[in-house]
Amino acid sequence: VGSLLANYGWYLLLAAVVIYFLIQKVFRSWADGPSNQSGAAGVSVEPDVVVRRQEALAAARFRMQEELNAQAERYKEKQRQLEEEKRRQKIAMWESMQEGKSYKGNLKLNQQAEESGASTSSTVLKSKPNKKPLRGGGYNPLSGEGGGTCLWRPGRRGPSAGG
Repeated sequence: VGSLLANYGWYLLLAAVVIYFLIQKVFRSWADGPSNQSGAAGVSVEPDVVVRRQEALAAARFRMQEELNAQAERYKEKQRQLEEEKRRQKIAMWESMQEGKSYKGNLKLNQQAEESGASTSSTVLKSKPNKKPLRGGGYNPLSGEGGGTCLWRPGRRGPSAGG
């Protein structure tokens, strides 16, 4: 018996715990089962009540389906409007490209014109004053010329001079 417990002790313990929980579950279901069945069988159900309940359920389902169909129609209409707007924008881009204009700039101008026409307050666009550039036109940071006092040179290649 000692060698059996030494070799299979954990397996026996696990099997005992599983059997214990299964027995508890069976007893609970057996204890709850007859009382629920006798209580349900003791209540008599009127056929008229059942029919009215089923009709009310069917009417509620019908209303919910109608509401869902209406939402689907609204969604489809909104999608059609969005597709129409995209199609109009593509046509406007194509026409502006055919005229040789920048199609993106043209779209922005059209949208600004629509927004400004729709708004009640008139806004005056201010032009920026001419400013001189920060650096001269010949400045190239990669050439190493014209940078000023900052100058970086890579270190020597080879062994370090420490010693």
